[in-house]
Amino acid sequence: MNLRKALNVRRGDVVAFTGAGGKTSALFCLGRELAAEGWRVIGTTTTRIAADELADIPGSLRIGERTLRREAISRLLTQHGFVFLYRELSGEKAIGITPDEVAILTDNVDSDVILVEADGSRRLPFKAPFAHEPVIPPCSSVVVPVVGFDALGGTLDTDHVYNPEAMIARYGYTPGGRIRAPWMASVMRDPELGLKGIPETARIVGLINKVPPGGYPRSRARLIARLMLREPRIQAVAVGMVQNAVPVVELQRRVAAIVLAGGLSSRMGQSKVLLPWDGRPIIQVILDRLKRSRLDDIVVVTGHLADQVRAAVVNEPARIAHNPGYREGDMLSSLQAGLRALRPEISACLIVLGDQPQIDPRVISEVLTAYAEGRGSIVAPSYQKRRGHPILIDRLYWPELLDLPPGAAPRDVINAHAEAVGYVNVSTDSILRDIDTPQEYRQERRRAGLG
Repeated sequence: MNLRKALNVRRGDVVAFTGAGGKTSALFCLGRELAAEGWRVIGTTTTRIAADELADIPGSLRIGERTLRREAISRLLTQHGFVFLYRELSGEKAIGITPDEVAILTDNVDSDVILVEADGSRRLPFKAPFAHEPVIPPCSSVVVPVVGFDALGGTLDTDHVYNPEAMIARYGYTPGGRIRAPWMASVMRDPELGLKGIPETARIVGLINKVPPGGYPRSRARLIARLMLREPRIQAVAVGMVQNAVPVVELQRRVAAIVLAGGLSSRMGQSKVLLPWDGRPIIQVILDRLKRSRLDDIVVVTGHLADQVRAAVVNEPARIAHNPGYREGDMLSSLQAGLRALRPEISACLIVLGDQPQIDPRVISEVLTAYAEGRGSIVAPSYQKRRGHPILIDRLYWPELLDLPPGAAPRDVINAHAEAVGYVNVSTDSILRDIDTPQEYRQERRRAGLG
């Protein structure tokens, strides 16, 4: 996945990079990506960068103290696509422009996007800001707090961390201690540290940079990302290495499960979700398996026998959304009720059937991983080319699902966006099996070794 997609950069954005561990590299990477797509890209800094790094920019321009040289900037944008602006050279540093001048650029230069390095870190991988930092332009529409994964396991001291004293004062971390994943996440999501000075209207997408290939580093970076997402202001966290050909390997976002448990169960003759399975109702079995996945919310949609279903899940980590129209709409109206119950910071929903007690946590993990890797904004498991459940659907398509009329089905939206569907081939046919009749119930119990 490239940075533009991970950060969801749009024309007209002002993107500010803060933190430590690769801000300049991330800015350059994004600038080159956008220029290659034909965008007119301005890069600059509100602090300072190493002067030798200007050699990596197709075009750079020193601007005067009295004018932003609008015509010269426009000519260089036409010639190079990506231009870096600075005020002056001072020793080995290129001094940047002011936040007010960034705002002037947005109105007076014919660029598509402005990228700003808005922080300093002495090339250290992890930082907390001092009182005068960061210098984020108020007009910023996207802010990217950056941390270097190579800080993990390092020493919490001034040789390895920028301003460790602020972290120690705020959280009581041990001076000279080994930096742990929760420490990094806590600093990055803290409104007085990693998120300091970010405009209220800006979208926030974190970046964990310099993550080596391999399962263990990636799983540790994923943990940091998931912990960062406990702060609702952070929309997503990108994981990767911006100097690689593919800079982002995962984009961690919040995913909720909607468990459809409100149907009439007319062919079964009694509520399917309340049928006994292994000494528990089926709905409890499903929730137990969902708990093993890295989900940010679980909503159980009730309808038929709502009080009994609610009582069955009262001790489970799930919220209830009641569908008063369950008799007319069945699956669609229940899904719509679940979508309306989700919080605004949720990026995607996992549609889970309430009559699949053999739902496999490994399948859920594969679906979530495919979504994080950008393999589809709709992700479905497939067994021998047959699509099953659970299906993940990005928030992008929720308005269409909510607008479906009675008698329609969620598959109508999925099929209308076939090009957006990423399929995960799985080795189990459990994704195809649900329980609609007493005979199917008995068969599934035998399959599960329950007699």
